[in-house]
Amino acid sequence: MPTMSQTEPLDQDPVFQLKGSMLAITVLELARNDLENLDRQLAAKVAQAPNFFSNAPLVLALDKLPASEGSVDLPGLMRICRQHGLRTLAIRASRIEDIAAAIAVDLPVLPPSGARERPLDPHEGIVAKKPEKPAEPTIKPTKIITSPVRGGQQIYAQGCDLVVISSVSPGAELLADGNIHVYGAMRGRVLAGVKGDTKARIFCQQMTAELVSIAGHYKVSEDLRRDPLWGAGVQVSLSGDVLNIIRL
Repeated sequence: MPTMSQTEPLDQDPVFQLKGSMLAITVLELARNDLENLDRQLAAKVAQAPNFFSNAPLVLALDKLPASEGSVDLPGLMRICRQHGLRTLAIRASRIEDIAAAIAVDLPVLPPSGARERPLDPHEGIVAKKPEKPAEPTIKPTKIITSPVRGGQQIYAQGCDLVVISSVSPGAELLADGNIHVYGAMRGRVLAGVKGDTKARIFCQQMTAELVSIAGHYKVSEDLRRDPLWGAGVQVSLSGDVLNIIRL
C-alpha cells in the first residue's frame, strides 16, 4: 500500500472526492481502496470546516472503484469516517463483495447513481465575516490655560489643541500637536503642529512673538517685526514651505 510522506501535499493524487446531493447528504466517492491515505486526506478536508462536517449524514459511494482495487474493509472505512464526524447512513455499490459487506453490518445498499454530482465546497454558503471597522482615533480634549504664561514656562498640548485665555510673556514657550489659540498678547515662542501636522494653525489677538512655527517651518521676531500685521490679531498657516500671516 502506498504511503504519504510528511512533506507530500495532502491533495496530491486524491483518494476520494466529497460531493453534495439534492438531499443535503454528503457523498464520499471512493476512487481508490487506500484507507491510510483516505484517513489523512479526509482529516485535512474536515479541518477546513469542522462545523460543516460535524455529525454530517454520509453515503459511501463505492460504485466507482475499479475491480482491480480488491474488496474494501467496510467496517474500517466506516470507522475512519466516524472518527472525523461523518455518520454513514448507507453505501452505494455495484460490486457483489461490497454489497455483501454492507449486508453483513446491516447497512442499506443504494444502487449506482446516474445523477451528476458536483464536488462539495464546505465553505459554500458561509457568509464571509465583515472586516472589523477600524477604531476611531482618540480625540483628546483641548488643553485650556486660563492664567498668564510666565517667562521660562513651557506648556505642551499633546495630541490636541492648546487655548491660552491670557497673555504669554517673553521667554515662555507654547507647543501643541494641533492648533494654538492665544486670547491675549502673544509673546514668547509658539509652535503648533509639532509632530508634523501641516494643517495646524496659530490664532492670536496680538502677535508680538519671539518665534512662530508650524510643522517645523518658522519665523523669528526679526522677520515678524517687518510684517505689517505685527502687533495685530492674526492667524498663521502653512502653505507648502511658506508661513502665511493674515488678519483675523
